[in-house]
Formats: sequence, C-alpha cells, structure tokens
Amino acid sequence: MDGFLDLVLDFSDYGALLPLVSNSLIAGAVLGVVGGLIGIFIMMRDMAFAVHGIAELSFAGASFALLVGADVVTGSVIGSLLAALVLGVLGTRAKDRNSITGVLMPFGLGLGILFLSLYEGRSANKFGLLTGQIVAVDDVQLTGMLLLSAGVVLALLAMWRPLTFASVDPVLARARGVRTAGLSIAFMVVLALAVAMAIQVVGALLVLALLITPSAAALRVSSNPLLTVLLSVAFALTSVLGGILLALGGSLPISPYVTTISFVIYLVCRLLEKARSPRRHLV
Repeated sequence: MDGFLDLVLDFSDYGALLPLVSNSLIAGAVLGVVGGLIGIFIMMRDMAFAVHGIAELSFAGASFALLVGADVVTGSVIGSLLAALVLGVLGTRAKDRNSITGVLMPFGLGLGILFLSLYEGRSANKFGLLTGQIVAVDDVQLTGMLLLSAGVVLALLAMWRPLTFASVDPVLARARGVRTAGLSIAFMVVLALAVAMAIQVVGALLVLALLITPSAAALRVSSNPLLTVLLSVAFALTSVLGGILLALGGSLPISPYVTTISFVIYLVCRLLEKARSPRRHLV
C-alpha cells in the first residue's frame, strides 16, 4: 500500500520539481479559461460526442507530425480543423453530426495508432499524446498556445450573443436573420483550436474532462448565464491546475489526476442539485 501511495503522491522533492512545470501551469490556466468558456456552448449545442471525434483526428495529426519530425502542435491543429470542417459542413443536424462523429472517431484513432507504431522515438512521446505529459510545454509551444487561446477567446466574445441565440433556439434564430450555418462552422473551427490545445496537456483520450465535465457540473448548480460561465471556468481551472500540481508529486501521467478532480467536482454539483431540488418543489 505504501508503494502505491508513493507512486501516486510523493512530495519529497516537490520544491525542486515545481519550477519544471511553470510553463505547464501557465498553459493549464489558459486552457482552463478557454475550456470553461467554450464548454458552455458545447453543452448547449449537445456536442460532447463531437468533441471526442475532433480529439481523435487531432491525435492522428499530432501522431503523424511526431512520426515525420514536424511540429506536434501544428499537426494537432491541422487534424482538429479537418475534423471540425467535416462536422461543420456535413453535420448540421445533431443526428447527422453524431453519426459522422462515430465514423471519424475510429478512423482517427486507427490512424494515430498506426503512426505511433511506426514511430521509433521515445515511448513517453507516444504515451503523452494519449494521456498527457506534465512537463510537455516548452517556451515555443507556450507562446503558440497563448496566441491561439487569445484568438479563441476573442472569437467567442465576438460571436457570443448570436451563438447563444442560435444554441438555445436555432429555428427562431434563423427566422430573425441569424446565419446559423456559417455560425456553426465558425464555432467548429474555434472548438477545433481549443481541442488541439487541450490535447497538449491532458492528452487525446481524456480531453472531455477539461472541455465537458466542468461545464456539465456548472449547469447542474446554476441557471444564471453569467454565474454558469464563471463556475465552468473555475471548475476547469481547479481541475487542470490541481491535476498538474498533484501529478508533480507522483510518477503517473497527469490525466488521472485531472479527470479525478473534474469528476469529483461533478459529483459534488450533482449532490448539491439533488439537495436543492426538494426546495424547488416546495416553492
């Protein structure tokens, strides 16, 4: 039991190791803000499954870049954008989007596994693309992530009102002149960039813990639009930063810590929702 605990949490050299993850902490904070903001729209538009499909194509792009010696972040972004454009153009309806996502997911995962099996470099690089790496963000990657994050946030702010309208009632939005088709494609592109960034920290298989779970938890405890967004961002920040700090004290990948914190937050929010529900019936 002691050996298992040392594997999961060991803070004996914590002070010396903490400077090694300074870039990861900054990247995690940025991703927490982006994930918390965009996750609200993912939930409103019922696109949780689509996120997984984009993540698999992003993983394939990153794996190919790793195989040929190109920039992994660029490969991840290209893979995400290709998936997002396919879903945005062909999957205008939720039913179509889900079926296309079901086709893209195994295709992307299969390609990614093929590229990784051909890669003869460090095994940690292979594993990190799937489950994340705690010390994976260098200065160049951090700069790129900051620029991409700024672009994502600005794009979300620019389309916030029409996107909210189209997400809540797309039929009425079209009747009022909102170009929902173009807006949907624009959102898919923004989502693709967010997924590509998230993969650099938490990995392709567990990206939902950063982009979906915090927002799902926030929607359980509040119906106020502003408060929901703030809670979603706070939950995402807690999950990713807490996961990085805990992973530093063990030898496991970062993703189990991030997903566990995120899941616990969701469970607590479900319990709070259940505790409040009898009062709502009495009012």
